Amino acid sequence: MKKVFKVIGVLLLLVILVFGGVIVYVTKALPDIPVQQDLRVEVTPARVERGEYLANHVCVCMDCHSERDWSRFSAPPSAGTKGAGGDKFDQSMEFPGEFYARNITPFGIGAWSDGEIYRAITSGVSRDGHPFFPVMPYPYYNKMDTEDIYSLIAYLRSLDPVENSPKASKADFPVNIIMHTIPEVAHPTPRPDPSDAVAYGAYVVNAAGCVECHTKMEKGKKVGEPFAGGFAFHFPNGAVVRSPNITPDPTGIGAWSKEVFLMKFRQYADSGYVAPPVDWAGGQMQTVMPWTMYSGMSEQDLGAVYDYLRTVAPVGNTVEKWTPPGG
Repeated sequence: MKKVFKVIGVLLLLVILVFGGVIVYVTKALPDIPVQQDLRVEVTPARVERGEYLANHVCVCMDCHSERDWSRFSAPPSAGTKGAGGDKFDQSMEFPGEFYARNITPFGIGAWSDGEIYRAITSGVSRDGHPFFPVMPYPYYNKMDTEDIYSLIAYLRSLDPVENSPKASKADFPVNIIMHTIPEVAHPTPRPDPSDAVAYGAYVVNAAGCVECHTKMEKGKKVGEPFAGGFAFHFPNGAVVRSPNITPDPTGIGAWSKEVFLMKFRQYADSGYVAPPVDWAGGQMQTVMPWTMYSGMSEQDLGAVYDYLRTVAPVGNTVEKWTPPGG
């Protein structure tokens, strides 16, 4: 019997050593994404303009990398905080850890090389080599046209520096290990010609990460059909808002004309529009959808998004959009 226990003990030790070795390798050797040391992005007015459009109205980088005013509908970014970071995602919102959007103004990344910024945007790897949790949708930016990423870099270089030092992010186990396996080298795809509305719309939808929020997920895994909605966003007070179905099914946007689709966004772009107060803590419906940012997308791009969404598989899925605190 002693011999049996001894053998079992040796086997357990071997398992622990192997498992420990795998963890050490994953956390120390990965992610193995090289930096383009010779990358120099010329900051031109055209690139800054394109980057500003992408960062504020398509990729909506400034949605998370600014301080959002949750006392108002759709939580628009607060004045003077653009790029300063600090947006928090933690366990109270059912995230596997505590994550903070970093400062992406020159105060935060001014010392970074263009290659380091390119790697961060497209592969989710920080300057020191640690991986970002994909609440930053870098798996989608990974596929964007290289010139569009250069435009984002140029725009970030043009921002006014805002002094703010968000806390360091910290993932729970085992996500802190798994994160190291997620980053990939960039797989850029050319931006299609807008004349091909569906292909161009697919590009814009990817850049905007629409499928990420409009697909039901559980414990970080997609369990719903793409674009069928049901992704649950949990507020710290227990309220829950869920993304709607945007497939061309009657339970989604099947009955919407392109004009209705465009109007849905344009209503927030009106020059006189001011996001109204919303008492979400008291049970009034709030949304995480940054309407005031996406409303600045061009009519051409929004129309292409609609054209592409008409081609995705229709899925019958009626979504309960809002559950108030204690509901």
